[in-house]
Amino acid sequence: MTSAPVIVSLPISDRATSYRFYRDGLGLDAVGELADDGIPEPLQFVVNDGLRLMLIPTGGFGWVIGRHEVAPRGQSECLLNLGVASPTDVDAVVERARAAGAEIITDTAAQPWAYAGVFADPDGHLWMVSADSEA
Repeated sequence: MTSAPVIVSLPISDRATSYRFYRDGLGLDAVGELADDGIPEPLQFVVNDGLRLMLIPTGGFGWVIGRHEVAPRGQSECLLNLGVASPTDVDAVVERARAAGAEIITDTAAQPWAYAGVFADPDGHLWMVSADSEA
């Protein structure tokens, strides 16, 4: 069995807003052919060698999930975690996301499991940025 990157897909309301947020706020690289709007289609970002993030407009996301409903803003069934090297990196990523329009859900702080902070992207998807407290 060959191994391709895992792709996590999230519904979004606006391609341009999400593109700028993930490019500028998280520093992720978009991949793919550019569409007429100058944004890759499908809109995918490389998170690391084994993971890509695909952002799908809500209407198209609905086609993919069939009879299931897209969760309303503010309801999350998962928390995406972005691991970084140090607590200083956690602070930097969360501040960069804040500057790009993220809503800070949990300020960065030492937790029993790691140094971490949580933010919501422009569509309300939750991201935790974490590093070992000893890093």
